[in-house]
Amino acid sequence: MTTPRLQLASITKRYPAVVANSDISMAVQPGEIHAVLGENGAGKSTLMKIIYGSVKPDEGTVTFDGQAVNLRNPQQARALGISMVFQHFSLFDTLTVAENVWLGLDKSLQLAEVARSITAKASEYGLDIDPSRPVHTLSVGEMQRVEIIRALLTNPKLLILDEPTSVLTPQAVLKLFQVLKKLSSEGCSILYISHKLHEIRELCTACTVLRGGKVTGVCNPQNESNESLSRLMIGSEPPPLKHRPVHAGAVALRVDKLSLAREDQFGVDLDGISFEVRAGEVVGIAGVSGNGQKELLYTLSGEDVRAEAAMVRVFDKPAGRLRPRARRALGLHFVPEERLGRGAVPTLGLAHNLLLTRGNAVGRGGWIRTGALERHARSIIERFNVKAGGPHAAARSLSGGNLQKFIVGREIDANPKLFIVSQPTWGVDVGAAALIRGEILALRDAAAPCSWSARSWTSCSKSATGYT
Repeated sequence: MTTPRLQLASITKRYPAVVANSDISMAVQPGEIHAVLGENGAGKSTLMKIIYGSVKPDEGTVTFDGQAVNLRNPQQARALGISMVFQHFSLFDTLTVAENVWLGLDKSLQLAEVARSITAKASEYGLDIDPSRPVHTLSVGEMQRVEIIRALLTNPKLLILDEPTSVLTPQAVLKLFQVLKKLSSEGCSILYISHKLHEIRELCTACTVLRGGKVTGVCNPQNESNESLSRLMIGSEPPPLKHRPVHAGAVALRVDKLSLAREDQFGVDLDGISFEVRAGEVVGIAGVSGNGQKELLYTLSGEDVRAEAAMVRVFDKPAGRLRPRARRALGLHFVPEERLGRGAVPTLGLAHNLLLTRGNAVGRGGWIRTGALERHARSIIERFNVKAGGPHAAARSLSGGNLQKFIVGREIDANPKLFIVSQPTWGVDVGAAALIRGEILALRDAAAPCSWSARSWTSCSKSATGYT
């Protein structure tokens, strides 16, 4: 019998509103790629943070390479050989890629050495990134690359990956899998969290299933089907989407020869982009991250108003110079790519995060009707099955998937005439993904044309003459 690389015994972690982990035990062998599977809010991320030393358990023991350890912080975990790629990135926006990576490495290294190492690793793993770029100029997909490269540069014995492929292209995913299999063959253990069941079945040889903070199953995913894994995870298979013939109606959004110079040296120019979205349509925009999706979304949402007014028309009204609030008055609502910081204020409760785009509970003189605000937030929490400690739970306290459900739900609840959403199912489980897609199709069917893309953005819209 080999000594497990990692062994957890009776791990329990309680928070005021929830027991995140309850009596969890599991073992990961050297060189094993071990999946941790569960629906949003099942306790996966909390458990990974305990292993990484950023959260302290209330009960239980952690053993690493046969030795009991008391991980007080991530620095101690990294010294043991544990590295982690978080679902919510831990990057400083004002620093460059190289400076961010340098923070987690041996400070005896020179910054120039770190930059060269980044370039070499990025090229080797097919995750190319410019070490000199400030992080605030990167797309979400590019930030993901930085996190993965930073982890790989530590030469870990145990690598924890929390939704590592959620914003990667299929080609990058294949390359990452090659890297992970090579690391596994060299003895590196990998804890892999993903809601993409086909990835788990292809990559992993062991799987621990969590539900409600407890272990509910252990299996070899290569002997399972997507359906059986779904049943282990959420107790059932996700409902199938119902498709129907679509008859496009009036034009809801028209982009006409949109050309816009980049705002910074690392951006992308938009050059002569033209397309239409009609009532009753779901239109997807796909592309490798960093090829103009962010710039296009900023222009459509009203965050960038440098375009000529007629280049973007919403229900035939020139909107290129309108700010987001004015576009919402026309019926356009949108969900940004970044959940924390743009989609929600991390320290504010869910109820107060409604005020970012909804004014239902704001009375005369700007007074907030707190009771109405709380009821509104609670209705969205219930409708979209958001696991949270109530309307006052801080946005940052939610799992990534549950926060995504709340933000998407906040905008769908507004009954938009035109809906634009970037990465609608990023980091959500199979059940939640089915719910979000179903709500988008229902919005299309009951109130709008709709368009969605697994890689980029979704738009829905409502005909002025009726629903299509």
